[in-house]
Amino acid sequence: MALPVPKTLDAALFDLGGVFIDSPFEAAELASDELGADPIQVLEVVFGPYHDDTDHPWHRLERAEISLEDARVEIIALGEAAGIDADPYRVLGALAQSAGVREPMVERVRTLRRAGVRTALVTNNIKEFREGWLALLPFDELFDLLVDSSELGIRKPNPAIFEHTLRELGGVAPSNAIFLDDYEGNITAAEKLGIHGILVGYDPTEAIGVLDAVIESTVGS
Repeated sequence: MALPVPKTLDAALFDLGGVFIDSPFEAAELASDELGADPIQVLEVVFGPYHDDTDHPWHRLERAEISLEDARVEIIALGEAAGIDADPYRVLGALAQSAGVREPMVERVRTLRRAGVRTALVTNNIKEFREGWLALLPFDELFDLLVDSSELGIRKPNPAIFEHTLRELGGVAPSNAIFLDDYEGNITAAEKLGIHGILVGYDPTEAIGVLDAVIESTVGS
């Protein structure tokens, strides 16, 4: 259950994939349809137990402990053991066909910044993709801070990544912060620290409505 909306909103944290662009989990489901495989199984093999921070090759990749190619080899082997084609490049190829940036979410970030709310991007990502995703949005305009798991060596849902972000934003209290993500496990981890979480679905309309309500009640329009 989501925590109460902050009475004072000092910081807003955002995921990248699934919030500003299409979700990699949705891409995995699309790829599994093409392969005739069970989507839940594909997600587990390619991305590991995403509600946790483990030694799965994708998790190690997001912490920059191994390269993309090394992670690919290990994930393909995991897929072969499970009897499925789990080449992560297929999933990434589906993600590359994204419909583009979700401009309504971008505009909400601009609204928050105009109101003096500090903003941060908190993304599980890989170093091989950094140049590409940095070209997607005017990040310098939108965010006071970029927190990339592959640079920090910490990934969601490890609570240390949220603690680091709030500390770098000037010591924001968790109860005065919100966090938007498309994965429920990451929202749960943030809420355990006292951060108000907003889960973003494949259709972000509902989440944007919730965010609008938070903006209206805390900083005005």
